[in-house]
Amino acid sequence: MKIAVLKEQAAGESRVAATPETVKKFIALGAEMAVEAGAGESASCADADYAAAGAAVGTRDETLKGADIVFGVQGPDPASLGGAAPGAWIVASLNPFGERARVDAYAAGGYEALAMEFMPRITRAQSMDILSSQSNLAGYKAVLDAAGEYGRVFPMMMTAAGTVSAARVFVMGVGVAGLQAIATARRLGAQVSATDVRSATKEQIQSLGAKPIFVENVAGIEGEGSGGYAGEMSPEYQAAQAELVSGHIAKQDIVITTALIPGRPAPRLISAAQVASMKPGSVIVDLAVEQGGNVEGAVAGEIVTVSGVKIVGHRNVPGRLAADASALFSRNLFNFLSAFWDKEAGKPMLDAEIGDAIRLTQGGAVVNQRLLA
Repeated sequence: MKIAVLKEQAAGESRVAATPETVKKFIALGAEMAVEAGAGESASCADADYAAAGAAVGTRDETLKGADIVFGVQGPDPASLGGAAPGAWIVASLNPFGERARVDAYAAGGYEALAMEFMPRITRAQSMDILSSQSNLAGYKAVLDAAGEYGRVFPMMMTAAGTVSAARVFVMGVGVAGLQAIATARRLGAQVSATDVRSATKEQIQSLGAKPIFVENVAGIEGEGSGGYAGEMSPEYQAAQAELVSGHIAKQDIVITTALIPGRPAPRLISAAQVASMKPGSVIVDLAVEQGGNVEGAVAGEIVTVSGVKIVGHRNVPGRLAADASALFSRNLFNFLSAFWDKEAGKPMLDAEIGDAIRLTQGGAVVNQRLLA
């Protein structure tokens, strides 16, 4: 069983799908590991460290030759996979809804594509969940990015020259990224509030020392989605939330938005009028900008100033913490495959619950029900 670790080809991608730590663990299971030269360079993983862990380091062609499993952070170009074994598994974050043509190409090439972001959110799969591990880092980094753009300090400071008020931070969307953003902003001394369409998050917000901002007693709320994600909001809820948020957001120094709905464009949470209501010098960080954005006026890959407010739209926020993001991502992959490793067969054997959830292609066809619906 040969596992190939490829150097990422996507622009701006600094992460790597396996570190020397996980390479060593896979070898201990009985796998043969091959790493493309330079694959971990931008994530502080040197070729020499991979070699010391027992991997063969070589060219892309050498790495792929006879590979039974191909690792990537983002899905590799199907045309670049020549030399991999027939039916090889492609294990990566594959963006199935946004890159459907690539999924079809994996099927046409006879590959078995496994989308790690489709990992079911069940107890036994928590250690395999790349969305949680990467979102956790994104929430942390979002606060640091906001602090870097904000022209003032976060904590209240009492000095001989007078008192500096604490920054007011508002987090919209309290999933993994939002919770980490709340915790990080609190650690920096900010006055933090947060909102979400899921009522169950209120206690989580309070447990982190932040103030929950919630719409109450509105009929038709559909915020509780499946798999731990938020669902669609009803028109009644959207109207009530817009009224509540408009009054609150005008008083904030920093807003961080994190709301995503799988397979659909990110919900619009902040309008241009709401941006204009904020004080000049305020900062908004839109973590959903690559999926269409939560903020009107946000631009993917750019920091723009609208009505005196900076709107931060960095792409691939976890990749801005490449070393830690790679370490967590690679452990997710190891936890996944090692849980199904059959020692007698010398390879992983997936069960139906997880295998059917993440398998996109098999036997030359697209087989995932989420893509066939």
